[in-house]
Amino acid sequence: MRQVFATLLLGGSLLLQAGAVQAQPVLALNDDKPVMDARADAHTWIDAEGQAGIEQVAAGKGGPAFAPAADDTIYSLGPRAALWLHYRIARSPGSHQDWLLAFPLPLLDLATVYQRTAAGTWISQTAGDTVAVSSWPEPGRYGQFELKLPDSGLHDVYVRIQHQTEVSIPVRISTRSYQAQRLQLEYLAIGVVFGALVLLIIACAVQSWVYRDRAYGWYSVYAVIMALVVAAWTGVAGHFLWGSFSTWNNMAQGFLAILGGGSALLVVHHLCGTGSRYKWFERLALQTGMAGVPLALVYLFVERGLGVAILGAYLVVVVALGTSRAYMTWRRQDVVGFWVLAAFSPLGLVTLLTVTSILGLFSLPWLYHYGLMAALAMEVPLLLVALNTRSHERHAVEAREQAMSSQDALTGLLAAHLFHDRFKQVVGRAQRHQEPAAVVYIELVNYRYIKKTWGTAVAEQSLLRSVIKLRRLLRDVNTVGRIDEARFGLILEGVSSRAPVTDLSARLIAAGLMPLKGLKPEVVLQFHVAGVVLSERLGSHEEISTALADLLHSMAARTRRPIRFLEPESTHPMPLDTESTLDTISSGPQPPQALHGPSKAHAPPPLRAVKSHSNR
Repeated sequence: MRQVFATLLLGGSLLLQAGAVQAQPVLALNDDKPVMDARADAHTWIDAEGQAGIEQVAAGKGGPAFAPAADDTIYSLGPRAALWLHYRIARSPGSHQDWLLAFPLPLLDLATVYQRTAAGTWISQTAGDTVAVSSWPEPGRYGQFELKLPDSGLHDVYVRIQHQTEVSIPVRISTRSYQAQRLQLEYLAIGVVFGALVLLIIACAVQSWVYRDRAYGWYSVYAVIMALVVAAWTGVAGHFLWGSFSTWNNMAQGFLAILGGGSALLVVHHLCGTGSRYKWFERLALQTGMAGVPLALVYLFVERGLGVAILGAYLVVVVALGTSRAYMTWRRQDVVGFWVLAAFSPLGLVTLLTVTSILGLFSLPWLYHYGLMAALAMEVPLLLVALNTRSHERHAVEAREQAMSSQDALTGLLAAHLFHDRFKQVVGRAQRHQEPAAVVYIELVNYRYIKKTWGTAVAEQSLLRSVIKLRRLLRDVNTVGRIDEARFGLILEGVSSRAPVTDLSARLIAAGLMPLKGLKPEVVLQFHVAGVVLSERLGSHEEISTALADLLHSMAARTRRPIRFLEPESTHPMPLDTESTLDTISSGPQPPQALHGPSKAHAPPPLRAVKSHSNR
């Protein structure tokens, strides 16, 4: 009761001091209520010419006529006019906290607070986009001023505000301790968003470098732009990055917003790809996204009102084109369109609301703080999901394309040129290091008959059946390739005799002659096998390959010897060493046998016998 009675006495005394000059409420600051919204507690006056000074404004009866303010009032000041706010503040009994007057609007151009000292003079403090943050009385994301409140009595506070575009100005009075705690929570939320963005940027850049995928590199650039957009619109960039450059700090929000809108549309265009219909719409979206850079540069040099109109119109077009592009992609059964639509819709909604707020249609100051960050926190990861999906699809196509150049499209075996490359390597190792190996050519003899009788589909099915039977008999380390239409090549490393080759070939021929149960028509596979063991016969790769092909061609269709090998190289008599004969003659007299030739017992065999032996 005593506290209530004291409060009533204080209110009465304050009203007596105010007199009948201005019927303005007095803000009684109570430590038990550490924060209050002070928009409706001010009296306002708009100086159309922007020339009035504090002495003229605070003149009392001869001064301007202040009127009570209303919540969510949207002011249209333009480049010349100034808005004046007048507050009458007093401490409640027992209040000892330090109090701050804050304008939580990072986009505010200029705010100057006037307070009367004990000596009766006016002191001013200024903050805003057009002033370097380092010169603010309380550097931060937005302007805040310490109230120099006396222990008792009224305290008049005048605020002069300039802002070129339509704006609704939030005003908050709070204790210093409450404001410090609030700032910590705000920076915590901002730090989480920026930490995730930085991690995403680094991950995309590393992935682009490791996988040589430029899509991830461009996406990291887009994420950097969007991070700068959020930093500029929340005031973080002005506080930490370019606080000393007031001109750029005032222009950065619009410039980066246009640049971010264009880059977002380009990302959507890249992810959605090209479709068979609406080519004109795809070109329109691409050209609109590319127009972001020149429009952002134009924004820096035009009058502020025109720049804001360009900003609003461009972002509306970007949202419409991006959402439509994602929806059309989703309609053609592309899952990437769903992820792009889910990512772009919240950001587009927040962007439209922000634009309408900037244009003065309604007031939502919290959008600058939390709406944009929340939408971006949803949009960037979802777009990354869409990018991963599209990248995996593209890599799968590239992998199939590379496989087509290295593998046979029908059978999946090595292509002919790669098989011959490995053939050359095996022959080279056998010549240099005597490494054992065998090379086998296998031909499906009745392929042309199958193709002529039952058609191409059955013939290709026969080839696939042949590959399946080969795979069942071979090890994974063996090299198999398709070297002709119905001919396969096989390299068996580590084989030094014919027995393993003969065993494998016999099993393959037997498997081919076994009809497949339920197959219509019942087609058997007839194989001919030509092989060579490199330890028996060496030569160039071309010679051995030609010899194996000739051996296959020499076999009759119904031969009883479907497995054949190249014969070993034939040996020839060593030629007479002329130099050793001359040394023997010059060494002195020789026996008669040496002078007249060898005896019949040591005579060389007849030439016919040598020829007969070589023919075998």
